[in-house]
Amino acid sequence: MKYLNEYKQKLVRADEAVKIIKSGDWVDYGWASGTPVDSDKALAARLEELNDIKFRGGILLWMPEIFKIKDAKEHFTWNSWHMSGIERKAVESGIAYYSPIRYSELPRYYRDSICPNDVAIFQVAPMDKHGYFNFGPNASHLTAVCETSKKVIVEVNHNMPNCLGGFENCVHISDVDRIVEGSNPAIGELGVSPITPVDEAVAELILEEIPNGACLQLGIGGMTNAVGTLIAKSDLKNLGVHTEMYVDAFVDISEAGKINGSQKSKDRFRQTYAFAAGTKKLYDFLDHNSECMSAPVNYTNDIRSISSLDNFISINNCVEVDLFGQVNSESSGIRHISGAGGQLDFVLGAYLSNGGKSFVCCSSTYKTRDGDMKSRILPTLNQGSIVTDTRTNIHYFVTEYGKVNLKGLSTWQRCEAIISVAHPDFREELIKEAEKMKIWKKSNK
Repeated sequence: MKYLNEYKQKLVRADEAVKIIKSGDWVDYGWASGTPVDSDKALAARLEELNDIKFRGGILLWMPEIFKIKDAKEHFTWNSWHMSGIERKAVESGIAYYSPIRYSELPRYYRDSICPNDVAIFQVAPMDKHGYFNFGPNASHLTAVCETSKKVIVEVNHNMPNCLGGFENCVHISDVDRIVEGSNPAIGELGVSPITPVDEAVAELILEEIPNGACLQLGIGGMTNAVGTLIAKSDLKNLGVHTEMYVDAFVDISEAGKINGSQKSKDRFRQTYAFAAGTKKLYDFLDHNSECMSAPVNYTNDIRSISSLDNFISINNCVEVDLFGQVNSESSGIRHISGAGGQLDFVLGAYLSNGGKSFVCCSSTYKTRDGDMKSRILPTLNQGSIVTDTRTNIHYFVTEYGKVNLKGLSTWQRCEAIISVAHPDFREELIKEAEKMKIWKKSNK
């Protein structure tokens, strides 16, 4: 192999590789299933010697060893572009912080705005004969990470799927400083949420709006999984995929023969995505699959890319919605939950698509730890809650009680529509609050 000598020269043990990290450094840990394993263990072993290390990463699928060291917050901070449950708990312990993003802009943040990484470490697939290490299902923004980091360490994992497709989905050995041959752990999985009767009800309402030849974007969660299950069982055909996150539901739809991409005006016959996280079934499906196109997020989430695809259908979840139509998908008050991700990108892009529709959905209620039922539809968002989609952005809002198109509605019309899909037990209370806010007409009732 042409690059074998260079490979041998750069090959080091994990404990040797992480010695280049020093106090005060910015260290990038990649993304999702690409988060390092062996290098993380090696760094954790010496992290108590260091201070003020600032990590970047996101969507952790397992708890890194660095999180487990004694007095962790005295030695580092974790700065997440999008939080998983592991990172939410780390916020409570004082080591993790959210970095607000519009996901489509993330590569540019690295190239133009943020303090450059001193070191980047992440898992990759084995080097090919041309000297390239594939990012696996994590193309997202990793090329920008490599371009702007002073040192790049790749941790080779033979279990990492090789995700083909587009561009900016790999790094060449000439741009790598150190190579670690990892212990080849199984790729971190993101479990599929069980489907509830509420999820099924929402999914059925959305399925009615999807035409043959539609191009799909699905978010994560039980509701979108339910939509995928129904699509797989439906009579729909000639569907396409252009999504931020590739999830298990797409595999089910593909294996049911519903996806061929024949109606896409760009990347025809390809399933385009920025990153993927799910079960082993998903990773096996993506591995060396020429139908699937791994691409950077500033391409997949660019509203110009999205809007150029006819009949674009975007489906995402939210935490709560208020009577003005403001959508919060990120927090519960000041308690952080996940992040903005690319929801706004797809809400905007889908509406600009010829025949496109975006759906923001949620259950009408939730239960507290004490068993009390609370409405997800509120008069106004809770204090501290984040507006992910403004009231002018939302297209269709869906709960198990119905779907409403909010485009073009005045405040009283929009308020009426939103209350119509609230849980019946909360509608009278919402009407009273709407009257106080001067956005309710008595004639509506």
